[in-house]
Amino acid sequence: MARSLTKKASNFFVWVIIGLLLVALAGFGVTSFTGGSSVVGRVGSVEISAEEYFRALDGEIRARSAQTGQPTRLADLQAEGIDGAIRNNLIARAALLSEARAMGLSVGDEEIARQVQTNPDFQTASGFNFENYEFALARVGLTPAAYEENLREETTRALLQVAVIGGVEAPAMLADALTARETERRDFTLARLGAEAVAGELEEPSADMLQAYYDENGDDFTRPSVRDITYVWVTPEMIMDSVEIDEDRLRRLYDERIDLYVRPERRLVERLVFPDTEAAAAARAAIDAGETDFDAQVESRGLALEDIDMGDVARDDLTQAAADAVFADEDAEIVGPVESAFGPALFRINAVLAATEVSFEEAEPDLRAEMAVEEARRQIAMEREPIEDALAGGATIEDLADETILELGTIDFTRLSEDAIAAYDAFRDVASDVDIGDFPETLELSDGGLFALRLNEIVPPLLPPLAEIEDDVSAAWRDAALSEALESRAQQLLTDMATLGAVLEDRAELSLQTETGIARQDFIPETPPGLVGQAFDLAAPGDMAVVAGNDAAIILRLDAITPGNVNEPEVAFLRDLVQDQINQSLAADMFEGFGQAMEADVGLTLNQAVINAVHLNFP
Repeated sequence: MARSLTKKASNFFVWVIIGLLLVALAGFGVTSFTGGSSVVGRVGSVEISAEEYFRALDGEIRARSAQTGQPTRLADLQAEGIDGAIRNNLIARAALLSEARAMGLSVGDEEIARQVQTNPDFQTASGFNFENYEFALARVGLTPAAYEENLREETTRALLQVAVIGGVEAPAMLADALTARETERRDFTLARLGAEAVAGELEEPSADMLQAYYDENGDDFTRPSVRDITYVWVTPEMIMDSVEIDEDRLRRLYDERIDLYVRPERRLVERLVFPDTEAAAAARAAIDAGETDFDAQVESRGLALEDIDMGDVARDDLTQAAADAVFADEDAEIVGPVESAFGPALFRINAVLAATEVSFEEAEPDLRAEMAVEEARRQIAMEREPIEDALAGGATIEDLADETILELGTIDFTRLSEDAIAAYDAFRDVASDVDIGDFPETLELSDGGLFALRLNEIVPPLLPPLAEIEDDVSAAWRDAALSEALESRAQQLLTDMATLGAVLEDRAELSLQTETGIARQDFIPETPPGLVGQAFDLAAPGDMAVVAGNDAAIILRLDAITPGNVNEPEVAFLRDLVQDQINQSLAADMFEGFGQAMEADVGLTLNQAVINAVHLNFP
């Protein structure tokens, strides 16, 4: 089992393939690479196939797209060097397998059979089914022999990898130092200088000033590339009001969900069970006498409150005796001892939840809306095939709007568009990639809707003439001039105070704000985003700095530093997390070094032509 060799590559490459290889090999529309040119590289006697490289690239692209919500292209990976990291990962895995073979390390047939027969992908209700096994593999172009050989190789690699990096642990002092840094707190004082501090000092920009600012900051005023798109679409919400709902179905749905609408009285209860009635009675007597309390009794039994918490319960959730005691009245906090399902117990009642009932008439609007949406989805799904047939027959986007339930629309689409249909990721993905002349396809929206689109024109990025956007340029110039003037005034105040030996409190015109116990990750509202970071850059109490913002400048003074304490119980979890992260990083580096050593020992060859051919399969 191979571990990712770089922090850039996503967790997709922490391949736990032993039980999930079938998923990893699922078809992604990969072109079939066959023949002698289908090998990307070799490490010793182990080949890295083009299909293996394609799947790795495709998986990383899909993982990134899912994480960011934005389409990811191969070019994006290449810009960050991720394609190289992926190849290095595959090379290291091949080197590991080559070394395992040289060592004579392998996995027996019994272990492979066990893994195959316990893989849930091949299970039925009655257990492992060989026909399911063959069928599932055939769907991805594998035979049982090929799959089992892959599984044997992955398991063998895993054994060697554990031997290489097992037990890697960073020095505790490193984790302590990093944790102390992260848990350090600082106190500081802020003095804000707003526009009033330089009132009357800012001149109006001349034509030459505006022109110079426009020339220097043209990127700020450049309009993004616009994609002129015509589309048709329909969503369940657009047609739900015209959908007819069967009243009997509404009533049946209400009856099916009656437990949601009609709820008996319930109580939030904790149950502390004792070994016998005498022990429970003694505990209750001590509580009543004020010698102890319920929480102390829980702790004395070696339990935590979450261990005894039953949540909200109804009468039917308890034994008859317990129900009679717990639901006897609304005043008692502790009841018992009483016989529970697990023996004598004390019950603590934390809240009473009154019985509720939502009538059919009250629930009907929500049920009707829900059913209308579902019926609308069904109707839209039934329309999809006729719409696709119409497109195949030469119908235009406009024809679809005239002849089907689809509605026509146009949009000047940019990467910032997010209104109406552009709020759907499916539309945004296609609108970003479609080319002029592409055949319109019927595609699905996340809510069950459909759409098709046509790209009419791509308008390149445009910097409008100054005369057209003079008001915007003028406003931006004023903002920049104000920010510069405020920063200058704040710096002058610091100089004056240093000269006079004064402090912030001596300046009557300044309104001071104190912040205490601020951590590195904190953010203080209505301050520039980098202010906290600059507070942690200051070396010692008394140090000051100016933090510039758009409409204010802030004088920042460090007042106190509270070092992090790794011995505090609440910090222990963070310290363990830091230790784990360092250990994983060291293990990854060690594994990478081992792989490189193996490559150097047995030799590495790469076929750039095949690598380029794989890349051509991505847009």
